[in-house]
Amino acid sequence: HSVSRTSPNLAFVPACLPPDPVEVEELQRFVSNSKRLFVMTGAGISTESGIPDYRSEGVGLYARTDRRPIQHAEFVRSASARQRYWARNFVGWPQFSSHRPNTAHLVLRDWEKLGKLHWLVTQNVDALHTKAGSQRMTELHGCTHRVFCLACGDQILRSELQEHFEALNPTWKAEAFGVAPDGDVFLTDEQVCNFQVPACHKCGGILKPDVTFFGDTVSQEKVNFVHQRLAESDSMLVAGSSMQVYSGYRFALAAREKRLPIAILNIGPTRLDHFASLKLNSRCGELLPLIV
Repeated sequence: HSVSRTSPNLAFVPACLPPDPVEVEELQRFVSNSKRLFVMTGAGISTESGIPDYRSEGVGLYARTDRRPIQHAEFVRSASARQRYWARNFVGWPQFSSHRPNTAHLVLRDWEKLGKLHWLVTQNVDALHTKAGSQRMTELHGCTHRVFCLACGDQILRSELQEHFEALNPTWKAEAFGVAPDGDVFLTDEQVCNFQVPACHKCGGILKPDVTFFGDTVSQEKVNFVHQRLAESDSMLVAGSSMQVYSGYRFALAAREKRLPIAILNIGPTRLDHFASLKLNSRCGELLPLIV
C-alpha cells in the first residue's frame, strides 16, 4: 500500500504545541515497560490523513456545522433517509477511499511487527490501519469499505457498490459542499431526490455500510472478544480519541478495574483524564514516531 510520506494535512487537526521532551520521555518509559500493549485509536489519529473528526474544538464537524451523522433507526426505517445517505456517500466515496495512512498508523503497524503491540482496537471506519498493514486488530465500529444486506447478510465491497450506483445513475451529477467524517458529503434535498439506490442483488433487501451507526450497538460477540484481548494485555494506550462514546470508553473502565496503566495521547480533554497514568496533548503523527 502506498503511504502518505508528505507533510500531513493539518486542516482538521486542532492547534497544539510541539511534543515536550519530558513528555516524550514519559511515553517512552510507558511503552518500554509494556510487554503486551493494548492500543485504542480514534478519529484523532486519522485527522492527519485529511479526514475530519466530529468533536475537535474549532475544526471538528460539530464545531463547523450543525449537521449530525445519520441515526441507525432512521436509516432502517426511512427509504428517503437511505437515499440521502447513499447519494452523499456516492459523491464522497472516491475521495474518502483514497485517503492514505499517516506516520502514526505506520508506527503502530511497526510496533505490532516488533511484538510490542498485543492488540489494536480502532473506533474508526476508514480502513487506514488495514491499509497501513495492521493485522492484530479489531474495527470496533466496522468499516465503510464493506457493505452488507440487512435481510440476508450478503456482503459486498463498497467499491463494487460504487459501480452499481454509477450504472443506475448514469446522468446524475452533484457538486459536494464539504466533506464529513464518515466519507459522505453535504448535498441539498433537490440534488438527492432523483438518486437511485440499488437493493441487494441476492434477495432485494436493504444495503447498509458495515458500520455501527449512532444509536446502534456493537455486537456482544465483538465486545467479548475485545475484553479477552484486553485481559491478555498489561497496559493501555489511547491515541486520538476523546473516548466520549461508551462503546470504546467501556474498555478504558475495564482497564482501570484491572489496574492497568493507561496513557492518553490526544489533543484536548478526554473522558479518562482523571484516571489515566499519563496524558499527552500532542499530535499522534508527531509524537508516536519519537518512541522506539
